[in-house]
Amino acid sequence: MLNQHDHLRLKVKTMLHKIKMAIVAISIGASSVAFAADNQLSAQEKSAGWQLLFNGEDMSQWRNFKSDTLNPQWRVLEGIMTLSAKGGGDILTKKRYQNFELVLDWKIAKAGNSGIFILADELGGAIYSHAPEIQILDNERHSDNKIDSHLSGSIYDLLASPSTAHKPAGEWNRVRIKLNNKHLEVWQNGVSTTSIVIGSTSWNALVKNSKFATWQGFAEGNAGHIGLQDHGDQVWFKNLKIREL
Repeated sequence: MLNQHDHLRLKVKTMLHKIKMAIVAISIGASSVAFAADNQLSAQEKSAGWQLLFNGEDMSQWRNFKSDTLNPQWRVLEGIMTLSAKGGGDILTKKRYQNFELVLDWKIAKAGNSGIFILADELGGAIYSHAPEIQILDNERHSDNKIDSHLSGSIYDLLASPSTAHKPAGEWNRVRIKLNNKHLEVWQNGVSTTSIVIGSTSWNALVKNSKFATWQGFAEGNAGHIGLQDHGDQVWFKNLKIREL
């Protein structure tokens, strides 16, 4: 038979358990609202103006460079946008964007190479003619790993990303790109890799000392498409979301 002291201990233990379970319930409820499943928007994201560029089912918002159609090598496999084999060609959003915030997850095959383009147009011979590229790379195996500004998360041939932003091939990487009044900011896996104003003295100096020094019209557009690169290697994308600013 329990004495008064034991009754008190049991009562306190029961109350603590109920409080703990209530906290867990609140936490689970909050998480279900704040974080959406893959290729979906949470209620908070919708209210903040985010839109999906990929719904996990089709690629209706994308087309090939200088084409109205999409090569079948770009396909949706198990809810993931996939370049299944080389020859799919570079692709871009049907819509153009000026000031925006973009997030996406990418994964690259071993020894693979790809990229994310911003301010892409179709005035040049290639999607990269005028579009800065956020690099996607297997930093350990691809031969382009000899130059720091060619590693993943870098602004290709212009600004190098820190090593803390890198994950090995086969793992998902989260990239966030923000462009507002030409101020370009990039984060990879939560690490800041870029903060620079396109067209500024600092930017122009970087361009002058890069492969783009003689490329007429490079990064001069005020708006453009979001692009994804076919570099001949298998690459996967999901959770592509954009918010116009």
